[in-house]
Amino acid sequence: MNEEYVEAVLQCVEQIPRGRVTTYGAIADVVGEQLGIGGPRLVGNVMGMHGGPVPWWRVVRADGSLPPSHQGEARQCYLEEGTPMRPSGRVDLPRAFWQP
Repeated sequence: MNEEYVEAVLQCVEQIPRGRVTTYGAIADVVGEQLGIGGPRLVGNVMGMHGGPVPWWRVVRADGSLPPSHQGEARQCYLEEGTPMRPSGRVDLPRAFWQP
């Protein structure tokens, strides 16, 4: 995996403010403009392999959800940070979205 791409994705994630989220696609757009490569799936791969040290729960799918394996831990982080949530348990993307 392109090391420069990995670093650009992780730096972008580190900038997301507490209580806010962005999407894999939004990160892919920004990093793709900088480096000319990528896409939401590549961002997901980066997060899966290298995202542990950054606030990974602040990166969600376009519908405001996380993969099921991360929902419990992420929900706790959302509550601690005051992230706007929907009754369904998903992030309220229109209220919580941060544009990188």
